[in-house]
Amino acid sequence: MTLSPRLQRLLPFLRWLPYGGATLRADFLAGLTVALVLVPQSMAYAQLAGMPAYYGLYAAFLPVIVAALWGSSNQLGTGPVAVVSLLTASALTPLAASGSEQFIALAIMLALLVGIVQLALGVFKLGVIVNFLSHPVIVGFTNAAAIIIGLSQVNKLIGVPMGRSEHFIEDIWGVAKMAGDTHLPTLAMGAAAIAIMWLIRRKAPKLPGVLIAVAVTTMAAWLIGFERNAIATIDQVVEPEARAMLTEFVRTEARIKEINDQIGVRAAELSRLRKDRGELSHEAVTLNYEVDLLRLQLKDREDENRRRNRTIRSFAFERVAAADGQAFELYAEGRVPAGKSADGHRWRIARAAQGAMKLTGGGEVVGNVPQGLPSVGMPKMSWDMLGSLLSAAIVISLVGFMEAISISKAMAAKTKQKIDPNQELIGQGLANIVGSLTHAFPVSGSFSRSAVNINAGAMTGMSSVFTGIFVLLTLLFLTPLLYHLPQAVLAAVIIMAVIGLINVEAVKHAWKASKHDGIAAVVTFVATLAAAPHLDSGIMIGAGLAIGLYLYRTMSPRVAILGRHADGSLRDAVVNNLPASDLVTAVRFDGRLYFANVSFFEDAILHAVAANPKAPYLLVVGNGINELDASGEEVMHHLVERLRSNGVTVVFSGLKKQVIDVMRATGLFDYISQRHVFATADMALAAIHAWAAERGQDDSADALRPLPAQRFS
Repeated sequence: MTLSPRLQRLLPFLRWLPYGGATLRADFLAGLTVALVLVPQSMAYAQLAGMPAYYGLYAAFLPVIVAALWGSSNQLGTGPVAVVSLLTASALTPLAASGSEQFIALAIMLALLVGIVQLALGVFKLGVIVNFLSHPVIVGFTNAAAIIIGLSQVNKLIGVPMGRSEHFIEDIWGVAKMAGDTHLPTLAMGAAAIAIMWLIRRKAPKLPGVLIAVAVTTMAAWLIGFERNAIATIDQVVEPEARAMLTEFVRTEARIKEINDQIGVRAAELSRLRKDRGELSHEAVTLNYEVDLLRLQLKDREDENRRRNRTIRSFAFERVAAADGQAFELYAEGRVPAGKSADGHRWRIARAAQGAMKLTGGGEVVGNVPQGLPSVGMPKMSWDMLGSLLSAAIVISLVGFMEAISISKAMAAKTKQKIDPNQELIGQGLANIVGSLTHAFPVSGSFSRSAVNINAGAMTGMSSVFTGIFVLLTLLFLTPLLYHLPQAVLAAVIIMAVIGLINVEAVKHAWKASKHDGIAAVVTFVATLAAAPHLDSGIMIGAGLAIGLYLYRTMSPRVAILGRHADGSLRDAVVNNLPASDLVTAVRFDGRLYFANVSFFEDAILHAVAANPKAPYLLVVGNGINELDASGEEVMHHLVERLRSNGVTVVFSGLKKQVIDVMRATGLFDYISQRHVFATADMALAAIHAWAAERGQDDSADALRPLPAQRFS
């Protein structure tokens, strides 16, 4: 059955037909194998994105299936990935507290924006726009992101809190200062998971090392009672500083809720006033001003509580049972009064709200994972946040797509499959849009899972459909088994996954290929580290620098004065120490001739003519001129006119069709005349020497005399 190209573009999964037999068995086994890796990985990447772990399962369900159905690669495994998850967290952390309802709503909205951007690029066939992110920039960014991702998981690996601020380096330094408070059981869980995954990767790479590590450590956590939680009130905190901080935190939380309620009421009233009396009415303008003031107050209060929360999470307490059955008391660690005994555990405040606190005195685990499918519905849209999220959505769209298309092309080199970048954009865009409708955060193609998929024998995208079905079964029936999964193990999964992203050799290779590319890679690397957690700033700096360096290179392309080599070819006279001609100055310009380098072109030509004043002819060898714009045409016309007035005849050779088309359209070709334009440099030199002979000039000893076989007649 032959399908029309239009139908194949609309429903690209029809290319899998006819389907069944050996292909079905291979895809089923590959889908199961990838699912065994994807389930724990997706939960780890959800936490990297600042989301509750189970949201990773939502992102590993429908987006995986949709991307496979509407993408162009048969083996690409889509879902949560490290770099995109980190970009999501970096974009949203300044706007809301990680894991909060507002943060989750913004992440889902971000997924929708990313999907819309990618879908639009694909539909309008603008996949080439990704070329603005050059390979050296991506290499520098990926190396920096891998380091940031790894460091961001250290606190979970050792069981200490990590603050969130505008400076990632400060946050990491804060974790380093708390290294002495390491929770040894947590460190043991993380270290055991890393050891298991490393050993399986080395000794039995076909086994699902991630799943085995998760299963073993989850069972161990359940057996030893790894998790230890308690509920307390602020009144039970004896430490004055901690009690004051908690009281202020709760008071500010109440004020934040009050301001949000006021904004909601005034925004509704403002909408009504604008409709009834117009946007510029006195009442509407006044109310809009009040809403803006309330939003400023809200931001200030949220920033205050974000800082307080960082301090609160750093407090360590000892729990002392009170007499007469009263509620226990919490003393600062090391300050338990004489005569009272603590329970032997270090307790921290995991969460504080409305006077109640959740305490943790053991290792952190994933906890309750809602059983069943995510609800389906449009994401909550916050038009106020749209401007803040749009730039992040564009960066995530381009970085995520570049990651996906790079993986697809690498696999296509093995399978000989043709990859359509625009169709892949459509697939990734639809995956993110559908994901946003089912509470998913932004997703992209995964290198590690795609490698597992192709190595497991996947033949079509149906393998990813089977993967999504296995994730569905996990959501429906297996979530209770994930309760005791230690957070440290998820951190270990992330660390092991991103180690492979660190590629110093790629930076060295870029430097060897071009110093400018090396500079772009190094600057992107440093800028990304310095700008963290605002990673989009780092990659934009790198992309801007790469474009700037490219323009700089094109502003001063190579210009060579040509001479006749012993082998008869025309070569750079300076490099090869060749004599100059008294009859003709031959200049080769290696670059497009456009507005940015016309001054350089003009100066180079005039300098060459001035350096050889006896020569009455100038030959411009234009084999390297690939483009001519209006500025270039104007300067070329001016040069021909100026040199003619000074007795120098300008001759051109090797001009390409697109250059001649511009010259014909502007009349420059007629001004130069067909007589002075030649297909090759040797034909031009033969003509020049023929003209010299007609005037009786002896050219037999000229350094640029034509070859005998090409004497002009």
